[in-house]
Amino acid sequence: MSTTIVIDAADITETVPDAPKPASKRKMLIAAVGGLIGIAGIGGGAYYMLSGSGEHRAATAASEHAATEAYVDVPQMVVNLRSTDGQSRFLKLHFVLVAADAGRTEAIKAKLPLYLDALQPFLRELRPEDLNGSGAVYRVKEEMLTRANDALGAGAVRDVLIQDLIQQ
Repeated sequence: MSTTIVIDAADITETVPDAPKPASKRKMLIAAVGGLIGIAGIGGGAYYMLSGSGEHRAATAASEHAATEAYVDVPQMVVNLRSTDGQSRFLKLHFVLVAADAGRTEAIKAKLPLYLDALQPFLRELRPEDLNGSGAVYRVKEEMLTRANDALGAGAVRDVLIQDLIQQ
């Protein structure tokens, strides 16, 4: 006996793997806009960094600051230090006073002997040990600034720039 199987083509369903669906146009548009914004941000940052606009602003601020202050060079001085061992010790000091504004330089130069007179006792009372360590120059500088403002008027001097501080 032979069996005949009849297969109707309409009954056959083939399973074809699903092809990936194309992304919607809306998602593609959002991704493209996001990418463009990212590239523009990177490009803008690179332009800002490489154009030197930050350097220009810093140079302008520095020149404006320098225009409002002036420097008064104080002649080099040598003073005896107080020593406990009887040996002679000296301090050689050269510094510059930074005037709060350029108009005060003549007044500072006129009162410079008063400032040096106020500074001498402080310097002569220093011991060699007082000049040791990293904080020594800072403490000396702060004391010099305090005495400058006392002798020359409050706010006349903005800073003391120590050029040489040599202990012999």
